[in-house]
Amino acid sequence: MFAPAYLDYNATAPLRPEVREAMAPYLGARFGNASSRHEYGRQARAAVDHARAQVAAAVGAHASEVIFTSGGTEANNLFLKGVCGARRTAGILAVSAIEHPCVREPAKQLRRAGWQMRQLAVDPSGCIDPDDYAMGLSERPALVSVMLANNETGVVQDIGRLAAAARAAGVLFHTDAVQALGKIPVSFHGLGVNGMTLSAHKIGGPLGIGALVVDKRVDLVPQIAGGGQERGLRSGTENVPAIVGFGVACELAVAAQRGEAARLIGLRDRITAGVASLGGVVFSQGADRLPNTVFFAFDHVDGETLVGKLDRAGFAVASGSACSSAHPEPSASLMAMGVEQDLARGAVRVSMGWDTVAEHADEFLAALAVTVRDLRQMTACSV
Repeated sequence: MFAPAYLDYNATAPLRPEVREAMAPYLGARFGNASSRHEYGRQARAAVDHARAQVAAAVGAHASEVIFTSGGTEANNLFLKGVCGARRTAGILAVSAIEHPCVREPAKQLRRAGWQMRQLAVDPSGCIDPDDYAMGLSERPALVSVMLANNETGVVQDIGRLAAAARAAGVLFHTDAVQALGKIPVSFHGLGVNGMTLSAHKIGGPLGIGALVVDKRVDLVPQIAGGGQERGLRSGTENVPAIVGFGVACELAVAAQRGEAARLIGLRDRITAGVASLGGVVFSQGADRLPNTVFFAFDHVDGETLVGKLDRAGFAVASGSACSSAHPEPSASLMAMGVEQDLARGAVRVSMGWDTVAEHADEFLAALAVTVRDLRQMTACSV
C-alpha cells in the first residue's frame, strides 16, 4: 500500500505548515489581549485587523463586514437567531432541505419560539427546486438560508440567482459557504447575499474559528453578551492565534484555488469512474459539484460497515456528515433528493484536499474493490 490516506477533508483539513508557523508567535511571546491598550495589546489588535482584512479579501468583502466567531456553527446561529430576534413579531424562516444541522437546528429552535419553518425542496440532483423556491418566496419569509455547497453531496447551488430573487421579493438571504471557500470562487458582494458563513478548519486553518460576513445594514441581535468585541455582535476575548491562522489559511487557499480545483477534479473523476466500475451509484453527477467530493453507495452494503473496514485498511472516509456521524441515520440530503432509504443509509463520502495525491486515489480504489467484494460475499452467504 502507498500510505494511509486521509480522505475526509469536508470534515476537517490538516493544518497547513505555513498556518502553524504564522500562529506560533501568538502562542508565545505575542500573547496579548487585543482589547488591551499597551504594546502587547496593540500587537494583538494589529494581528486581528490584518487577519480580518485577509478573510474579507478571500470573499470580496470589506473588513468591517467580517465578524469572527468560534466557527461555522456559531456564525449560522448568530445570523438566523440574530435576524429573527431583531423582528418585532415572528414570521416565516425558509431553509433548504439539505442544510447542515447547524442551520436546521436553530431553525427548529426558532419554530418552537413561534416562527414558522418553511423547508425548501430540492430536485433529484440536489439542486433547489425552482418552482418550490418561487412559492416559498411568495409566502414572504423574513429570511432564506441556502448553503452554497453541500457538505455531503458536494452540490453547488446557484446562489447568485436565488439571492437575486430573494432581494427582488424584499427577503434577506444567507448562505453557509463553509464547504465552498477555497474550493470554488466565492464572492460576498458578487453573490448578492446579506450574510455568509465561513470556517477556518476546512481550508487548512485551525479548529475553533470562523466568521460571519454580514451586510452592515442588517439588524442582528447579539447572541453572546459581554465586552462588546466584534462590533458588539460577538462579545468575548478574541482568539488571536486562531484568527491569525484563519487569515493565512484564507490567503493560501484562495491563491491556490484555481490550480487545486483542476487537480482535484481529475482525482474526483478517477474515483467516480472506479466506484461506477464496481457497480456503485455516484450521487449528483448531473449537478455542478465541488472539485474534491465524491458521494456514493452500493446496494446491500452498509455505509458504516464499509467506512469501518476502509479505516482498518488505512483510508479515512466518512458516512455522510461528520457532525451527525454519532447518530447514523440515512443521509438527510439524499432523503431530500428522493433516494431510496436503504441506498441512502449506505452512502459514503470521499473528500480530498491539498495533501491528497493520485496514489491515494488509486490505492483507495484497490482497497474499496476488495472490501465491497468481501461485504457482498458475506451478504450473499447470510441470505
